[in-house]
Amino acid sequence: MTHWNIILSIAKTHLLTKIKQTAIAALGVTFGIGSYITLVCFMTGLNAMLDNLILNQTPHIHIYNEIEPSENQPIDIFNELKNSFDVIHSIKPKLSQKKIHNALPLITYLEEDKNVRGALPQVKTQIFYMAGSIELGGNLTGINPMDEARLFNMSDYIVEGSEEALQNTDNGILLGIGIAKKMSLKVGDCVQVSPINGGVFPLKIVGFYQSGVADLDAIQSFTNIKTVQRILGETNNYITDINVKLYDMEEAMPLSKKIEQQFHLKAVDIKTANAQFETGTTIRNLITYAVSITLLIVAGFGIYNILNMLIYEKMNDIAILKATGFSGRDVQFIFMSQAMIIGFVGGILVLLIGFGLASLIDTIPFKTEALPTVDTYPINMNPLFFVIGFLFAMLSTFFAGYLPAKKAKKIDPVKIIRGQ
Repeated sequence: MTHWNIILSIAKTHLLTKIKQTAIAALGVTFGIGSYITLVCFMTGLNAMLDNLILNQTPHIHIYNEIEPSENQPIDIFNELKNSFDVIHSIKPKLSQKKIHNALPLITYLEEDKNVRGALPQVKTQIFYMAGSIELGGNLTGINPMDEARLFNMSDYIVEGSEEALQNTDNGILLGIGIAKKMSLKVGDCVQVSPINGGVFPLKIVGFYQSGVADLDAIQSFTNIKTVQRILGETNNYITDINVKLYDMEEAMPLSKKIEQQFHLKAVDIKTANAQFETGTTIRNLITYAVSITLLIVAGFGIYNILNMLIYEKMNDIAILKATGFSGRDVQFIFMSQAMIIGFVGGILVLLIGFGLASLIDTIPFKTEALPTVDTYPINMNPLFFVIGFLFAMLSTFFAGYLPAKKAKKIDPVKIIRGQ
């Protein structure tokens, strides 16, 4: 019969009398697995930040009218040429309107879909920014600012001003930071814009937009949908683009195919539009998990070596225990208990060290023009990483203690005492 009170008391005595070795063993668990927690929190946080740079600004489905040549050319209607081989050069694209036909009913239809989180209309047009004799080409996009901030985190890219100011100002414009620098403009100034069909319209600058892509920030600006419609001389049903946000991004491809077939519009899903980005994300995740698993394996071997040496140095204690009537099973339980106590203490320290280091990294300043709203290094404090770290600390010390303890169970005390 196993007397756990006696076994745990002996295990405790062994650990306290060799406090330096016990501390080294616990710290071996702590720093080995603590490094894993810190690294995986940092790397997954960095990956999430890079993903969000694209995903926050990219709709899951982008719907618009594509300019393309007609599938059926005039020559196709002549039956007498049906069996001939025809070669046609310089096919011109068919005359098609930029606006989406029946856009408002289409948006209502999409928002009734249980997979759709939101469908936002946009009006895009090419313009010239004018300041005195300076004229710069660019793009102006009419949006619903509050909806864009809600679904596409637009507020993260507004470095001065706010989406509320744009929403509440009929003739307001959210100017790209690149244009503002070129034309020496500030919030509150007026900038004149001219669409390609003529006319000049003054707009009040209510804020600056910085996406992190310099080429885009040098041409892109935003205003209310009604403002763009008024500039173009169009009615309130004039919509050129619809951006759809889904609850599950995996539903984007089948839904985009359905929209194309049903409404004869171009619908591009996010994976098709960002195929290279998807590959980069997969590779970064593979590297993260490979490094994490390697760290855990290295930490596991380190823990095994420390506990193996700890038990090897207690050979005399093993001989005395067996000589005084303890069975091999009791000896195994004593050393297993020591390993589990070290694992538990080390696991608690792992959580503290991992959380402390990750929190410290989260306070380190990280400033770059490409990421205007990021102030510190990104950290992903996922509780799962801490749970995995603690469980691995317990499992690694269990197996690291089990193998040497099993060996200690079979030791002949007579041989050890004679060896002395």
